[in-house]
Amino acid sequence: MPMNTMLTENKVFEKISFRENVIAKGVYEECTFNNCNLNSADLAGITFRACTFNSCDCSLVILNNTTLQDVKFINSKLLGLQFNQCRGFLLRLYFENCMLKLSLFYKLKLKNTTFKNCNLQECDFSEADLSEASFENCDLLQAIFMHTNLEKADFRSACNYSINPEINRIRNARFSIPGVTGLLNSYDIEIEW
Repeated sequence: MPMNTMLTENKVFEKISFRENVIAKGVYEECTFNNCNLNSADLAGITFRACTFNSCDCSLVILNNTTLQDVKFINSKLLGLQFNQCRGFLLRLYFENCMLKLSLFYKLKLKNTTFKNCNLQECDFSEADLSEASFENCDLLQAIFMHTNLEKADFRSACNYSINPEINRIRNARFSIPGVTGLLNSYDIEIEW
């Protein structure tokens, strides 16, 4: 099957429902999607470079072989996304004020990724490289960290995380009190202040 090389540059997509209008396959470069509904849209094989999704519903989109290079998600809903199905080459993401519950980041290289004011409840970060990542004001309730590289990651303003230091790399990661107690949950001990 020949690869579609249609190039769309610097275009603004405003209030479009991609449930009714199928998004064309190809490359989107420096495009902005504002208030668009991409819920359950098929983005397989599409390349997004330096694109921004503002106030979009991207829940359950299909990301098989999708390329996300320097892509920003702001004020968006991204429930149940399987980011691990994206192409890993040059994968670079930024999230701000996003609902990312139940999303999967399994085995991804996400060094220096910013998660700011995000709901990351029940996300799976197993075996991911999140070294130097920032989790500013993020809710990590029941998020899974298993064999995850969290070296130099910043959890100082994050809450509700539970990270087992014996099965995750946390060297030089930053935590604050009382959140640091999330490193002790696996020991089933009681801590009183």
